[in-house]
Amino acid sequence: MQYQNLLTKLVDNILYVTINRAEKLNALNKQTISDLVDVVSYATDTKEVRGVILTGAGEKAFVAGADISEFSGLSREDAEQLARTGQSMLFNAIENSTKPFIAAINGFALGGGLELAMACHIRIAANNARLGLPEVTLGLIPGYGGTQRLTQLVGKGRAFELIATADMISAEKAERIGLVNYVVAADELIAKAAEVLNKINLRAPLAIAAAIKATNAVFEHNVNGYDVEINAFADCFKTSDFKEGVSAFLEKRPANFQGK
Repeated sequence: MQYQNLLTKLVDNILYVTINRAEKLNALNKQTISDLVDVVSYATDTKEVRGVILTGAGEKAFVAGADISEFSGLSREDAEQLARTGQSMLFNAIENSTKPFIAAINGFALGGGLELAMACHIRIAANNARLGLPEVTLGLIPGYGGTQRLTQLVGKGRAFELIATADMISAEKAERIGLVNYVVAADELIAKAAEVLNKINLRAPLAIAAAIKATNAVFEHNVNGYDVEINAFADCFKTSDFKEGVSAFLEKRPANFQGK
């Protein structure tokens, strides 16, 4: 796969995706979003990909926000279309992918960058990372799901404070309030992400996909999450992986899941 603003490699069923605009602090412009939309689709549809690690190039930024220069001159209608398209095609696509995505936050994760990280299923931050949603300093609010996902992750009071003050917080505080799962030294970041994803990859792929669907249902309006869980649980009984998992348990051996 060749992309204008991404670097990708597939190693041991993990797709490593690096946003490669270090000179722009990996800001999300239209081309980068287009590249990400394509790679998310590829990861979701490709059996050899069991999970994705998403990070930024360089040592300064994961993604330092959207490319504000592209906002100039947008009408109200243009802005709504931009937000709706971005949320549907990229941020929601990551969140609803059947493959787990881990954001390896290697520096600034601001605005659209933090929104991108929050769309991932797990977040791991380097100890030098700084996170925030500074949109109100531009007369805006987050437009790629930031108000919703931040509230889901840290609660209404903390989310509103972070959004309304536009403050950046440290990786350590982000971990303390539940915004990230782990904080590690910068040189251990990708290894930690791979460690977590390799552990997930030992489990049954169809069960992981079902767990993603059921967990996401907690936050879907007009959806009974318990019913989603019950149906997903029952569907697992149709899979070969379930039979393999039970056999491996009874025979006291490691399971060999095939995603079938």
